[in-house]
Amino acid sequence: MEYMTYEEYLVNVKKGIVTDLGHCPVTPLLLMLQGKWKAQILYELCIHDTARFGLLKRMLKGITNASLTKALRELESDGLIKREQFNEIPPHVEYSLTEKGNDLQPIFYEIMKWGFHYDSDGNAI
Repeated sequence: MEYMTYEEYLVNVKKGIVTDLGHCPVTPLLLMLQGKWKAQILYELCIHDTARFGLLKRMLKGITNASLTKALRELESDGLIKREQFNEIPPHVEYSLTEKGNDLQPIFYEIMKWGFHYDSDGNAI
């Protein structure tokens, strides 16, 4: 598949952009990132490369064990993160980005630039 340039995107988006199968190309990612914590979990894995459950819990203030477990399972099911279990004593699990998850880095970069440009009220800084 050949990708369009940003300039082509600006022209074509007004016509509606769809995949070869006629689907919206944005919907799959938005569905994968639905929920309060998923994007933040992915961002933490960008920072830490690998992380145990406890580290993610500490970094995500206010998340419950159940919410973290659910989000991790969904991200793993979507192929964005991998779960590696170590059968040592004590046993532990580490989470990391898959190649598919790591491909989100440029998107997080653009979101970061936007975040630095606008303050919390949505006004340009």
